[in-house]
Formats: sequence, structure tokens, C-alpha cells
Amino acid sequence: MIPAAIPSPPQAVWYLGPVPLRAYALAILAGIVVAVLMTQRRWKERGGDPEQVLDIVFWAVPFGIVGGRLYHVVTSPEAYFGAGGDPVRALYIWEGGLGIWGAVALGAVGAYIGCRRAGVSFPVFADALAPGLLVAQAIGRLGNWFNQELFGGATTLPWGLRIDEAHLPAGYEPGTLFHPTFLYELLWNLAGAALIIYLDRRLRLGHGRAFWLYVIVYTTGRLWIELVRIDPAEMIGPFRLNVWTSILVLLGALVAFVVVGRRHPGRETTPLLRETETQDDEVAEHGTAR
Repeated sequence: MIPAAIPSPPQAVWYLGPVPLRAYALAILAGIVVAVLMTQRRWKERGGDPEQVLDIVFWAVPFGIVGGRLYHVVTSPEAYFGAGGDPVRALYIWEGGLGIWGAVALGAVGAYIGCRRAGVSFPVFADALAPGLLVAQAIGRLGNWFNQELFGGATTLPWGLRIDEAHLPAGYEPGTLFHPTFLYELLWNLAGAALIIYLDRRLRLGHGRAFWLYVIVYTTGRLWIELVRIDPAEMIGPFRLNVWTSILVLLGALVAFVVVGRRHPGRETTPLLRETETQDDEVAEHGTAR
């Protein structure tokens, strides 16, 4: 007898008449809303106008969704372009499948465009956004729980996840419990967000260092969580593609965090683009930071 287990939700879609409400989409939307509210508060603390956050998000979110879907499709092509695959399903975002690496990369491009149009500093905005990103990703993982996907290997731990027979991987008996990797990442991201907020206040991180700390925290967690997951994935040697991606991005973020900290040990005094550029020029010329 297994003393306890985490049940999977009985359904992932509800209908308001003919309109489907999908848990995956609702989780992503809820995460975006929470991230925006957190960023608006932190942006105001940095001296910015909270309304500017909405203007920047208007650019960042669509870019992020497209980037996330592109990464997923490129790194998991068999379901769409392999034998028996359906290329049209590559457009079905509501079925799940957004690669965080592509979402952050293209989302950053959109945010950069939004920052330039608003006349504010992209590094300052990225620092304000950093903990909210982790919270958004934590909430978004609830969509995987509802979809009964992206879980880990079999386990007898009391917090094992029950999976319905319809979603059970081949080779596993009904009743098998699995590692709830959605929960592992959710808790890791929330703890990481709290850590960033704490260190940001204590060390007064600036010039993008809080964002690089976000990348360090997330990739560290994603690295070990990927090693637990058993869903199909592209392999490079003994490891999944996302394991190698986590390692490379983590190393790059560590270098960026250290280099930026040495070049800009302080924090910007304003989020305005022209003034931060002037301060950067002064640092380059005199080797000091305000």
C-alpha cells in the first residue's frame, strides 16, 4: 500500500459553451499577470513608471511565445515532421510545448525593442523583471500537471505523481507513481525568486546582474530536473539536449555575472536610457561608477 501520492487533475479543458478553457493556457496567462505585477512594483522602486512595463510586455510576450514554440518544434521535430507527424500541429500551442530557452531569447529581443521605444534601459528592466520571470515559470508548470506531461521516472516516494492510463508511458503498469518534476521546478523557481529579491536588496545588484542571477538559478535547477525527466527528447551523447543547453547557458551566465559585477559594481541611479548611457560612458572614461 502506498501511503500517499499526488493525484493528477481529472481534466485539462473546460468549456464555456463552444469556447475551450485550457489549463495550460490559463497557467501561462496567470504567470504573465503575476510577473507583470511584480515587475511593475520593482520597476517603480527603480524610479520607473509602472505603465511602461505594460508597453514593454506588449512586445516581449508575443516574441517570447513565438520563440518558445520555435525552440520546442526544432528540438522535438518527430511529432510534427517525422513519420506519422502532422506539421499543422506545430501551431497548436494550447496542446503544450513551449521551450523556455527560445521564449527567453526571443522574449528578450521583444523587451529590448520595447525598452528602446520607451526610452528606458534594458538592463535595468531585465533586473526588475528577473524574479517575476521565475514566478511566472513556476505558475506555468501547473499547466504540465493538468496535461499530465513532462514528469520524471518511476518512484515509491510518498509525493509520487499518479498518471491516468491514457497518459501512461509505454512499459509502465497502471498505478505506477512518477517523480512530479512540475512540482520540483515550481518549488525551485519560487525559492529562486525569493533568493534574487533578497540578494538584490542586500547587494543592490544593477546593470543586468539580477537577470544573470535569474539565469544561473534557473539553469541550475533545470539541469538536475532534466536528468529526472523521462519524456522523449533529442539526445546528444549520454544526455538530453536541454541538459547540454543548461550547462552552456549556466557557464555563460556565471561569466556574465562576474564580468558585469567587476565593470559595474554599483546600481544605476535611473532607468532612463540616456542617463544610464551617460553613466556608462563616465565609468568607461574614469573607471568609477555612481
